Amino acid sequence: MTLEREFVDFSADKLLELMGRIETCAAKLTTEQIWRRHSENENAVGNLLMHLNGNVRQWILHGLGGAADRRDRDAEFAARGGAEAKQMLAELRATVNEAAEAIRALPSARLLERGRTQGYERSGLGAIYHVVEHFAGHTFQIILLTKMFTGEDLGFYAHLSGGTTKALP
Repeated sequence: MTLEREFVDFSADKLLELMGRIETCAAKLTTEQIWRRHSENENAVGNLLMHLNGNVRQWILHGLGGAADRRDRDAEFAARGGAEAKQMLAELRATVNEAAEAIRALPSARLLERGRTQGYERSGLGAIYHVVEHFAGHTFQIILLTKMFTGEDLGFYAHLSGGTTKALP
């Protein structure tokens, strides 16, 4: 195992793991909860689903993979409803699956190549790192909102209680 292979595999695995957590959360929410905002300066879960899809698509599939950049970032935050959670989740899942494949297939030399996305110049490694940390940050927002709306413990770390252990993915 090389350092490069460890980085790309862990990054792809982490995106897939976080996507699974988002799906768990969204399954517990009503359509009204998906689009609920407590104030205008907050984003609804629906906005975050659209935003994550746009971000991963722009930074990985466009920035590293060369796909067309068709993102409308302002629309991700302007939406106040309309899109169904099932459709947004399916689109985000497809994007994350495609991005995970693209990350795993990226030749090691491309990790050091510099490119420009959203006006930021980054290496391939920097773009992947940005996407994973960005995806994680918004996933944790979705987890918090889900806990607030449902009052449930989502059980993501239940294996840490009671002395049982679980292998990391």
